[in-house]
Amino acid sequence: MHAAEFKLSITKAFSEQLAAAIEALTPVPLTPDALGSLEAAPGVYQLHLNGSLVYIGKADRSLPRRLERHLRKLSSRSGMDVASVAFTCLYVEEDFSAVAPERLLISRHKDSGEVPWNYNGFGNNDPGKRRDKTLVEGDHFDRLFPIDLHWTLPDIPQGPTSLAKLLVWTKKALPYLFRYQDSSSFADIRLAAPVGASDVNQLLTAISEALPDIWQITALHGYVIMYPERSDYPSALRYYRDGQALEPYPGPSTGA
Repeated sequence: MHAAEFKLSITKAFSEQLAAAIEALTPVPLTPDALGSLEAAPGVYQLHLNGSLVYIGKADRSLPRRLERHLRKLSSRSGMDVASVAFTCLYVEEDFSAVAPERLLISRHKDSGEVPWNYNGFGNNDPGKRRDKTLVEGDHFDRLFPIDLHWTLPDIPQGPTSLAKLLVWTKKALPYLFRYQDSSSFADIRLAAPVGASDVNQLLTAISEALPDIWQITALHGYVIMYPERSDYPSALRYYRDGQALEPYPGPSTGA
């Protein structure tokens, strides 16, 4: 044969070079000090748990900011030793959105059973209210590492305050999502901030005591919600009603 057709695959070349570059890096612990040394630039990153590659992601603007969110999330999960989590990252300045560099890296590892967190809900934000009553499967990230309701909350506001202000503070302070239905009545409800409260469980208990009748706080495996209802959830970890922290009944429930 003296002639043949040649097709240049820019995507394949980019994928191979990208993989080689990030695989040449040595994972370091996911700590504030390590993140403080990073540039606020876009790129891709890998997370390792006990030496195994578990997640590949991207940061469109700032790698340290994105990784800080992961550190905060992982630090507030039961059964998770954040000291066992390490990361590597590459700054990718060029606009490669068309080839999705993180997807190229994921595709190189998924067939070998790596990057399980890319497929079990780790990277999700608020799943939306319609998913609140979905039964969380056993291999889901939130089932494996549920939220820690005894996570320490520093600097809980002290002294009389409105329920509205305390809820706003709580939403910002919690290391996981807190979604709630607002009410104009919250501004008129005064309460003494929970003196002596130091963790999420104690704070939510105090808030539930100040809520009007019918309202309920529900701690799910991955986040906390608050609505004017007394309803059971299939994946509830704990309910907060009338100043009491209540364990759910054994087994899934879909009662309303």
